[in-house]
Amino acid sequence: MLGRALTQRATVLRAALWLHSAAMTLPQERVALAPHAPLAGYYARAEQKSGFLRGIFDRTAHDYDRVERVMALGTGSWYRRQALKRAGLAAGMKVLDVAAGTGMVAREAVRITGSPSHVLGLDPSGGMLKELTARLSIRVLLARGESIPVTEESFDFLSMGYALRHLTDLRVAFGEFFRVVRPGGRVCLLEITAPSGRVPRAILRAYLRGVVPCLTRLTARQAESRLLWRYYWDTIAACVPPQRVIEAMGEAGFRDVHRRVELGVFSEYTGRKP
Repeated sequence: MLGRALTQRATVLRAALWLHSAAMTLPQERVALAPHAPLAGYYARAEQKSGFLRGIFDRTAHDYDRVERVMALGTGSWYRRQALKRAGLAAGMKVLDVAAGTGMVAREAVRITGSPSHVLGLDPSGGMLKELTARLSIRVLLARGESIPVTEESFDFLSMGYALRHLTDLRVAFGEFFRVVRPGGRVCLLEITAPSGRVPRAILRAYLRGVVPCLTRLTARQAESRLLWRYYWDTIAACVPPQRVIEAMGEAGFRDVHRRVELGVFSEYTGRKP
């Protein structure tokens, strides 16, 4: 009886070890990494975010450039151009500009690469792309950064200007960025990051959530433009910390991932595909 019990116990133990080993070898489900939690003042559930953004950007697209110039804080054409050059963009490169909006980053990419034919702009807002194509003669795609309808390894360089907070899943988006960039290609993600210090953070909050919406009343045609810029600050305040963005880029496969900071708030996330 004792021998039989020991044999049964050994069998159970081997089965348990096999199940554990099998579980460890099963493909792990990717856990979503949202840039911030849902913001109840704008939409109730995470799955409503894309629709909310598409709608508000469509309705405020005509005002966007005008208001952005008011709140630029030094992030104008010169800064964008220098950031792209620092990240390695050069003449002749093929560029995908994700969340191209009205084309502020794409315009500088055209100047550096030397031809509009080298730059493709991608954005989920038809209103934004309409404004872009009225100002800049580049090809455009109506699509999201999490699902880019191009073949793999199509671009030498990928840029994204101040839209990291508008993605729904950083892991999925960064995986797509990695897929469409050629080996040796580079990415440059520009973003505004809330300062860690209490006083600088309060100043930036007062400017973006108070001053800019007030100035928007004088320059914008759409009342919702004021709402957009209040939302702008709220996403900055709620965004995941820079280290988490860096880690997610590394997890996607990028190497030499680095964050450069200008004026304490302007983040330039760069990386290279091996």
